[in-house]
Amino acid sequence: MFEAAWLYRLKPKVGQWSLVRQKDLSQAAKDIAWKAQLRLYGRYQRLTQIRHKRSQVAVTAVARELVGFIWAIARNAEGEMAVR
Repeated sequence: MFEAAWLYRLKPKVGQWSLVRQKDLSQAAKDIAWKAQLRLYGRYQRLTQIRHKRSQVAVTAVARELVGFIWAIARNAEGEMAVR
């Protein structure tokens, strides 16, 4: 989680590689993932720039929130499997 959380220092974008990887995902999962990108980038920025937290502290907070988004996607996928 911490390794992934370090990437939220960078501005969110959907590159060509991401588009190829996401082609088989449901739209709901893509929407949750994009919401996570925006929120976690903003969270990192607010913690480091406005509240002057160390980057390690900000990454820990972002990693904790990232787990919540992963949980949301898993619940969504679980619901889709039940419908099928």
